[in-house]
Formats: sequence, C-alpha cells, structure tokens
Amino acid sequence: MTVDVLRRPVLADRRARVAVAVLFFTNGALFANLLPRYPQIKADLGIGNAAYGLAVAAFPAGAIAAGPAAGVLVRRFGSARVAVGGTLLTGVGILAAGLADSVAVFAGALFLAGAMDAFTDVAQNAHGLRVQRRYGRSIINSFHAIWSIGAVTGGSMAAGAIALGVPRGPHLLFSAVVFAVAACAALRLCLPGPETEPAGETDAEDRAPREQRAPATGPRTGYVLAALVLIATAGTLVEDAGSSWATLYLSDSLHATVALAASGYVALVGAQFVGRIVGDRLVDRFGQRAVARSGALIAAVGMGLALAVPTVPGTVLGFAAAGFGVATLVPAAMHEADELPGLKPGSGLTIVSWLMRLGFLLSPPVVGLVADATSLRVGLLVVPLAGLLVLLCAGVLRSRRQ
Repeated sequence: MTVDVLRRPVLADRRARVAVAVLFFTNGALFANLLPRYPQIKADLGIGNAAYGLAVAAFPAGAIAAGPAAGVLVRRFGSARVAVGGTLLTGVGILAAGLADSVAVFAGALFLAGAMDAFTDVAQNAHGLRVQRRYGRSIINSFHAIWSIGAVTGGSMAAGAIALGVPRGPHLLFSAVVFAVAACAALRLCLPGPETEPAGETDAEDRAPREQRAPATGPRTGYVLAALVLIATAGTLVEDAGSSWATLYLSDSLHATVALAASGYVALVGAQFVGRIVGDRLVDRFGQRAVARSGALIAAVGMGLALAVPTVPGTVLGFAAAGFGVATLVPAAMHEADELPGLKPGSGLTIVSWLMRLGFLLSPPVVGLVADATSLRVGLLVVPLAGLLVLLCAGVLRSRRQ
C-alpha cells in the first residue's frame, strides 16, 4: 500500500503533463487552420494590405482587451477549466472568421477568437508551470514545442484542404470539433485542487522555497519585467510575420502557388518546434542569455539574407531560421517573469503574457502600411529588427541555470 501511495502523485503528474501538452497542441492547431486561408479571405473581401493588416490586428486587440481578466478567471474557475473553455470559444471565433462575408464580421470574429485565446494562453501556461514545479525541473519549453507541432499540424491541414479544394466552412468546422473534443478529454487529466502552491513549494530552477527568496527593489523589478516584455514581444513580432504575412508574401510578391505559399508559415513553426525541443538542454548548458542572443542573431541574419536575395526557397529557409531563432524567447520570458522575486506567483506571467500581445496588435497594421507605401518585402524587415531588439535586451536573462 505504501508503494501505491507514493506512486499516485507521479502518475497524476505525468497525466497532467500529457493534458497540458494536449491543450498546447490544440491551441496551436486551431488558429493555424485559418492562417493559410487569409489570402483567399482577403481576395473574397476585396481589401488592400492596409485594411487587411487592420482587420487581422483584431485578433491581438481582442487578446489585449481580455487579457487582464485571465488571472481573475483562473483564480475563480481554475486554470484547466479556463484553458478548455477558451479553446472551445476560440474555435467558434475562428469558424466565424472563415465564413465572414464582410470586413466588419471578419474583424469581429477575430476579436472574439483573440480574447478567448488570451484566456487559454494564460491558463495553459499557468497550469504548465504548476506541473513543472511538481516535476522539479524545467519542462516549459517542451509544452511550447508541442504548440509548434499543433501549429504545423493545423497549417498542414489547411494546406491539404486548399489543395483538395475543400471549402473554408467544412474545413474549419471539422478542425473546431476535433480539437474541442481533444481539449475536453484533456480536462479530465489535469491537476485538481487550488491554483496556489503550498507553502514551501520549490521552484523548478533554483528549488528554493518562494517565500525564502530575497525581495527585489521596485525599480529593478520593473526594469527587468519591461525587458522581458520586450523580449517576448520580439518573439511575437516574428511569429506574426509568419502567421499574417508569410503566405501572402510568397504568393503575391514571389508568385508561389497557393499550396506552396503555405510552406513559409509551416517552415517557421516547424523550425520553432525543433528549437523548443532542444531548448531546455541548451538553456541548462549555456544559460537563457546565450541561447536568446544566439537565436536572435540566427533570426536576424537568416531573414535578412532572405529579404536581400528574394527567392521562394530562400524565403522559406529565412522563415525557418527566424522560427528557430526565436523558439525559446516567449517561454524564457514567461518563466523568468513568473520567477521574479518581489511579485506574487503568477503576476509576472500575466503581465508578460498580456503585454507581449502588443507585438501581435501593432505588427499587422504597421507592416501593412509599410507594404502599401513601399513593398511587403520592406515591411518584413520587422523580423531582423526584432532579432536586434533581443540582442539589446537579453542581458536580463540568466547567464546559466541557477
């Protein structure tokens, strides 16, 4: 009986890790099913680059508007329930966006999907960090790697549907139902009980009780938190370049086929997945700071060369380099923010998760305006510029695992 008592928490933790992985997978796959459909939606609505950029900015706008409420919902209903509920409603918003017959409906549906995605994002990361603390070691990058697998799966599903001539409605309805069922099944495996940690619970990185940490001064904590927001925002800028503009750039500017144009986004999230799979080991060996700076350099140089010499294969490789380079940025910023001394547990995570979405909000209209004034090729310079921003801010990350 003693063995059974000791074994149950281990099995529960493993089941919870699987459940969180499923939630990250569905979150990545849902929106990725819509992204390759953007050129068709843009053409059907008959809008220009600037209007298109403003419309797709409704998704991060919804996330920013709803973000502050995520923490309240998690504390009241639990992170697992909020994550699953957000997933279900995100699928509804994405389906409505795919069926929109006007710019207003398209933007409104994306606003709803973005708001629900914000709830899911905070909740699944909160539950993932809760599982990580029970494991006693870093596993957060692996969850974000699963998100990338979901994004690749969703993008591939969309590319296949486009190639087979499947209309947007049946395609997006199928993806919403499948991933809703998966999320509901994962809910049964999540950790039960309150979200707060017991007193003396140890952290994954330094394994020191939270209440024993030395308090931080306000200005120092504020400076570090601001830098972490910029690092996470840089990662979102690159992700948005792939999600909002990769397919359009390859199809319109480089004249790739519709099915081939989808490979730009798939390459970005696929390489991002590889970077996150190896991310935990690299961080343990070299530290967050060195990994972030190296990745930023890879993203800046890789995408810079692709834009300097524009070809379809080179651009796909450029997006892949960008995805690999920023792979650990958002997980690193979220984890570091959640571990900041002087803040209540979860406060740093909520702030970074909320404010980093400014990258998703500002990037589409800015790139769209630049594209209309010059070219989309010039607008995509946001990717190498994001890499330079990380090089400047990465000093706040840990130099090695402590």
